[in-house]
Amino acid sequence: MSLFITCPVADVERATAFYTALGWTLNAEMSDHNVSCFQIAPEQYVMLGSREMYASVGGTEDLIGGPDTPSKVTVSFDLDSREAVDELVARAEAAGGRVGDIDDYPFMYQRQFDDPDGYHYSPFWMKPATDQTA
Repeated sequence: MSLFITCPVADVERATAFYTALGWTLNAEMSDHNVSCFQIAPEQYVMLGSREMYASVGGTEDLIGGPDTPSKVTVSFDLDSREAVDELVARAEAAGGRVGDIDDYPFMYQRQFDDPDGYHYSPFWMKPATDQTA
């Protein structure tokens, strides 16, 4: 199954620059002046569409928020290491994202960031299981 997360954005060019700075792969075949499609994992994509394009699909105009509207969804995904989580969040901050909390649980390390349009991401690293019977 393929997964597409579609987000309306105020400026497709700005959003494209932000997600490119994260190191995510632009799928040029599925992108144009109205939408940028980034592959974030095999068969998983983030579509960044102009607010006008988004509103024209299925009459969703009343659902379009903005950077001052809290995100109603958190996109969480695992990375291979704590350092990979920190590196991604540092790239997000350098590209203009808002960085949030650090959660360092016994089983997981997690960070938070919002893109310039207010979409909330929470990359994490699952810590290796430890033998607690010793």
